[in-house]
Amino acid sequence: MERMIELGYLILELPDPGTLTPVLADVVGLVPGDGAPTGATTWRNDRRAQRLVVQPGPANDAVAIGFEAVDADAFDATLARLRAVGSEVVDGAGAPAAARRVRRLARTTAPWGVDVEIVLGLEEAATPFESNLVPGGFHTEGVGFGHAVFATQDLDAAGRFLIDGLGFGQSDWLEMELAPGVPLEVRFYHCNERHHTIALALVPFEVPQRLHHIMFETNRRDDVGAAFDRVWATDLAIPNGLGRHDNDGMFSFYLQTPAGFQIEVGYGARVITEGWDQNRPYDAISSWGHQPLRQA
Repeated sequence: MERMIELGYLILELPDPGTLTPVLADVVGLVPGDGAPTGATTWRNDRRAQRLVVQPGPANDAVAIGFEAVDADAFDATLARLRAVGSEVVDGAGAPAAARRVRRLARTTAPWGVDVEIVLGLEEAATPFESNLVPGGFHTEGVGFGHAVFATQDLDAAGRFLIDGLGFGQSDWLEMELAPGVPLEVRFYHCNERHHTIALALVPFEVPQRLHHIMFETNRRDDVGAAFDRVWATDLAIPNGLGRHDNDGMFSFYLQTPAGFQIEVGYGARVITEGWDQNRPYDAISSWGHQPLRQA
């Protein structure tokens, strides 16, 4: 499988960026990033200078997602692919690239309404990553910092953008009923060995928040359990307790942030192998667990 890009970073815009600080630092176990634009906070889960940027603003949502190209050829090829499918690509040289701490940047917009930034050369942090709360660290090498799940009103257009424009492959999909007469369809997409870097859920109406959740994968199962103990000791909502997903096999739980979107902390997901032939439907989110535990 040719690996061209990986998930580099996510830009969040919140009315009060500080509301995420206790969640990211004291529950998930991220560490502050290297510097930030005025009023923003940045966070790391590995050796990169920043993986999350939380900036002040009214959106209360993800406003941009960055995909890092593995090299200059992959960067140029990705931009050419986007232009070939009709996406408008804008050069982000200068101040935009400097703010993202990258050497090169180009920007377009995804069908689900979030800016997509293709970057090259995301800076490394001045110090190694070290989290006392997550001694085993996070699984990011060669697969990006995690995954993100968004709502979209047009799954087909969004899927074409990922596959034809960004070079993703579809891993599998979920079709089920959340309740009688309430369907759920989610499609999962990979750009490297991580089972899915992006997933898209069909929501056929306007929603106040497009970002459903961000996932951070640990290198050790016990670090998930320890994170669950930490969130249990808070008053944060826990939409899904510990469980294992059916399609990617991830052992995880979900917490709800004060901003509304969720964070999944997990371990041990399946990987995409060469000649992946399991792009098939699933009819259950989890093989066990993931029960709702505590409401907001």
